[in-house]
Amino acid sequence: MIAVGGILTFATDWNANGLNVHLVGLILMAVGIIGTSAYVSVYKRRRVVEPTAVAPPVVEEPERHRHHHHYDY
Repeated sequence: MIAVGGILTFATDWNANGLNVHLVGLILMAVGIIGTSAYVSVYKRRRVVEPTAVAPPVVEEPERHRHHHHYDY
């Protein structure tokens, strides 16, 4: 509809009695833009985003054996 409206508005010199072809083209472009935006709006609401797998948190274990040399002198 947007393309047809643009063609009627900008690319034609055709005149009809009682019909403004340029106005009809503008109306078709407006309806096409409104329809496209409504479709995109509905499509965005319907799309379900699935939660991604969350990795478990990293827990550092306390060091049990450190390599400290204890020399008793």
